[in-house]
Amino acid sequence: MLNDKVILITGGTGSFGKKFTKRVLEQFNPKKIIIYSRDEYKQYLMQRQFGEYKKVMRYFIGDVRDKERFARACDGVDIIVHAAALKQVPACEYNPLEAIKTNIDGARNIVDVAIDKDVEKVVALSTDKAVNPVNLYGATKMVSDKLFIAANAYVGAKNTQFSVVRYGNVSGSRGSVIPFFKTLIDEGATKLPITDMRMTRFWITLDEAVDLVIKAIDEARGGELFIHKCPSFKVTDLAKAMLPDCELEDVGIRPGEKLHEVMITAEDSRSAYEYDDYYIIYPELEWWDNLEIDGGKKVEDRFRYASDNNPEWLSVEEIREALKYIDIVY
Repeated sequence: MLNDKVILITGGTGSFGKKFTKRVLEQFNPKKIIIYSRDEYKQYLMQRQFGEYKKVMRYFIGDVRDKERFARACDGVDIIVHAAALKQVPACEYNPLEAIKTNIDGARNIVDVAIDKDVEKVVALSTDKAVNPVNLYGATKMVSDKLFIAANAYVGAKNTQFSVVRYGNVSGSRGSVIPFFKTLIDEGATKLPITDMRMTRFWITLDEAVDLVIKAIDEARGGELFIHKCPSFKVTDLAKAMLPDCELEDVGIRPGEKLHEVMITAEDSRSAYEYDDYYIIYPELEWWDNLEIDGGKKVEDRFRYASDNNPEWLSVEEIREALKYIDIVY
């Protein structure tokens, strides 16, 4: 699947890009992996980390906003994994035009260049915040998702296929609640702040996120939106798992923050199918009418997949055990 392929990863120096790169190098024999990102220092660190693979690794300084530079980086590329984005909710709220330039205009550039360069497959990473968005970050990612899905309708004679992978906050990722709690605990805190005592989240690891992207590369025919099945947890239980017998302080929900993570809405259920380990939302577009859906079971009408109605939950003890196997990124 990825053997002898040229793979480009936007935002490739991030936690996902490094984990995806490591997996591909260990399990496949790629012709080349191109890391496309803006931060020269992070690229330097990544070059050191993957020094033994320098024959297949390439590093491009560039921004997805710069269409000409991105086009140059895509010469001979077979597969694009799009992980670059402005992701911090407060930063996007304060700098809305910058978020639009990266998350929307950047997506448009990727679509146009991928078609022009006859790239085989493009997989874009999305977020639960793109579902019924309540903040600018989520709104820009919703538009981005729609751009990638609709792009399949105008590839013309080219063979480029676009698909999207959606998941929530990766457990232990930078900016998420786990490193935040860990920092407070290391500083000697005896109580932990909870924005709402009812809050729930999905538990997905970085390895599971990589698994889903590889599955999308392998199976997508263009237009699908892949969603990983994963357990839910209560944020209060996470706090108890990380600091037993701690006091919980209700500090109030933050602007743009959701009470629960939603992956599939009741409206999405019209075109959502369930598989063993994941769901796929198929596009409600005319050009999908003649494509046969392989396997999968149509979900019930008005089905909703969210962290508060999930049949699978982690207990405090299970969370404590799961914490042993994740990398916390500060």
